[in-house]
Amino acid sequence: MRTSKLLYILKIFIIMTGLISCSSIPKGVKAVEPFNKELYLGKWYEIARIDFKYEKDLDNTTAEYSLNTNGTIKVDNKGYNTKKGKWKQAIGKAKFAGADTIAMLKVSFFGPFYAGYNVITLDAEYKYALVGGASFKYLWILSRETTIPDEIKKRYLKVATDAGYHTSDLIWVKHENLK
Repeated sequence: MRTSKLLYILKIFIIMTGLISCSSIPKGVKAVEPFNKELYLGKWYEIARIDFKYEKDLDNTTAEYSLNTNGTIKVDNKGYNTKKGKWKQAIGKAKFAGADTIAMLKVSFFGPFYAGYNVITLDAEYKYALVGGASFKYLWILSRETTIPDEIKKRYLKVATDAGYHTSDLIWVKHENLK
């Protein structure tokens, strides 16, 4: 009896972990396809985001992507906490939710738990990106530089608004020369 109960609990745990770690994309939003992960690697500056607890009070935020030896993507996020006066860093990993030619990934900073990371708009030179999470609560505008041209900003805001994101909730990240 005890063994069967333990197996039942283990099965429930495996099912729940699978459900929690699934990557998704909001209904009506499409990930970029075709996608070239090699061109996406490197450093990105966060231009704007819908704020959430892990990035609260952060400016000068960046994300740097590189390949791990096992084929996953290393995610190195950094930002300066303006309230605490110190840098914060989070290192995680990302892997594709399906084919690596579709910009739909799942990212983990906490063991087996993954969150959706979907590139939903990207320019041909891979200089600017609009990224959404698994729900409309998560949205980022990224650039290879600390600024973004107004025409790109307007276009990405329209894409996000048309998809269902509340762009009025975006905060605009400051980038200053800090050591």
